[in-house]
Amino acid sequence: MNKLFYPKLAANNIRKNAKTYVPYIITSIITVAVFYIMRSLSQNEGIKEMKGAGDVQYVMNLGCIVVAIFALIFLFYTNSFLMKRRKREFGLFNILGMEKRHISCVIGFETLYIVLLSLVGGMIFGVALDKLMYLIIAKIVGEDAPFGFYISPDSMIITALLFAVTYFLIYLNSLRQIHLSKPIELLKSLNTGEREPKAKWFIAILGLVCLGVGYYMSITTQDPISALLKFFFAVILVIIGTYLLFTAGSITLLKLLKKNKRYYYKTKHFLSISSMLYRMKQNAVGLANICVLSTMVLVMLSSTTSLMVGFEDSMNTRYPHEIDVQIQHEENTEAMAESKDELYDSINELISNDDSLKLTNEIRYSYYSLAFLQSGNEFLTADDDVYNLVPTVDLSDITCFIFFTAEQYNEFSGNKAELSDGEVLIYSCNDDFNLDSFSLLDNEYRVKELVPDFVGDDFETVANIYKTEFVVMNENDYNKLYEDQKSMDTHSLMQTYFGYDFEGSDEAKREIYHEIISLISNGSTSDEVGFTAYAESKIEGRESMYPMIAGFFFLGAFLGILFTIATILIIYYKQISEGYEDKERYEIMQKVGVSRREIKSSISSQILTVFFLPLITAGLHTAVAFPIIRRLLMIFSLTNVPLMITVTALCFVAFAILYVIIYSITARSYYRIVSK
Repeated sequence: MNKLFYPKLAANNIRKNAKTYVPYIITSIITVAVFYIMRSLSQNEGIKEMKGAGDVQYVMNLGCIVVAIFALIFLFYTNSFLMKRRKREFGLFNILGMEKRHISCVIGFETLYIVLLSLVGGMIFGVALDKLMYLIIAKIVGEDAPFGFYISPDSMIITALLFAVTYFLIYLNSLRQIHLSKPIELLKSLNTGEREPKAKWFIAILGLVCLGVGYYMSITTQDPISALLKFFFAVILVIIGTYLLFTAGSITLLKLLKKNKRYYYKTKHFLSISSMLYRMKQNAVGLANICVLSTMVLVMLSSTTSLMVGFEDSMNTRYPHEIDVQIQHEENTEAMAESKDELYDSINELISNDDSLKLTNEIRYSYYSLAFLQSGNEFLTADDDVYNLVPTVDLSDITCFIFFTAEQYNEFSGNKAELSDGEVLIYSCNDDFNLDSFSLLDNEYRVKELVPDFVGDDFETVANIYKTEFVVMNENDYNKLYEDQKSMDTHSLMQTYFGYDFEGSDEAKREIYHEIISLISNGSTSDEVGFTAYAESKIEGRESMYPMIAGFFFLGAFLGILFTIATILIIYYKQISEGYEDKERYEIMQKVGVSRREIKSSISSQILTVFFLPLITAGLHTAVAFPIIRRLLMIFSLTNVPLMITVTALCFVAFAILYVIIYSITARSYYRIVSK
């Protein structure tokens, strides 16, 4: 036999099956390009010199891992569509005398051609777009980008190795399917699964349970730290529940509709339900994949876009003032008060001597904070034996008390509150404090009044993470409680805060910040003084945080596009494969008297029912995931819920429009195949 027979036959097979192979090769090229770009950007020397380079590179490396895992799973899955279409052809080759080792040789050359096309096309596409992606990141971060291309040989080698191994594994899997099947099984592979599937109530109920537990975890998680710990498990449960419900629940639902005689015995419903019922067993996984990918796109785009759009809001929450100075000390003596006053006066003198800035707002207060676990009207500390008897302590069970003196409260609020010993005022961030009296460290306190407002945004970050209560005491109780808690292992230090807002240029604000840093470091934190002080600047905080947020936004958009392309390809293959499977069925229906109009109506009902089920489910998943995502974004100090809701809704609408466009395009392909 001619040595070029198998290579020519393989090339001819790909050409004849262009309708299924071309989308697969294009997607492979895009996946290779995306991985190369991610890998190249993580190694780019220009990015290494950007502000926040470490954060940007971390995000790019994370993207490489995600794309690598995605490529392995997705390419395996889409290859299964190709093998399903080709099995009959391979079975025919086998019956006509071609041995399975010869078929393996043909598949090997087909795989080799696809690898070469994917790698060459992907590398060219990746190198061409790499500079553009770098310019986009530089633009987002606000950095200048040099001219010229950056080609990463190391990234090329890693990319080639990754996809060579991936396609080799795909090739081995194809051989497994061919060698384990008999020729007659290969010929009838498109008609397998023709028996009506049974309703699997146990699997359907298990899917509902997994989905319910995942939803419950999302809805009931109250704090960002717990959300971070539970998010992964909630995602796994929802994915498992989605697959179980689509594979078993969809069959169960169709069975119930079939039993409803008033609904089932209508031509349109009869044809569509019968067709879906016989095919749902093998296509439910495809629907579940579409649903999971759609959910990933929506969650990824909505969360990263919310972070980007709401960046200034998160900065205002994290840094309520342009510059703040925090002082920590253990002793609460007159000498300590004098030292703090001296630092305060020195900072104010620096500010007053700077003609380029105008001080618009200034705030100063002292406080200390303690964490407690509530037990009735008693609040326990980690030092209490009863605390240790609690089986599990969730972060949402912890209450953070922040203590102020009545004198400071009056200064903030303009009120003239007078408190006797044991009397307190409470401002609850969570609006759920309902005790008339309570006990802290064996001290009894009576709530004189719940006040409607207190120090505003200065404590918004801690209030979003912990259940937080502000407690106002007279000075005697304030000092006594502070001394009582000093013997605890988890005792608190006294905190004094100076906050300043200015009118002036960013450069002037940066200069005064560094002058304050220099003032603090030149003796104000020495052992002789007895306290530790540090300063923070909103401008520098913005510059350090923005590159990471920009990197997440870039990664979210990039992977969102990749997952959307994957969704489109799965939908396309699903419509094509179902079209070929349904062609013979609809031809038989026409022969027994079913009109063409009735068949078209049945097809529309069937496609609409199945096609939009993943979109509706993905929308439901995203809506239920919103509470836990909202709490995760609180870690980045993003607390603007209306903004997050708006961004999520817009992302869903945009994706739904794209989904409808995909439906209209792929539906035409289905109609053309069926109506031939």
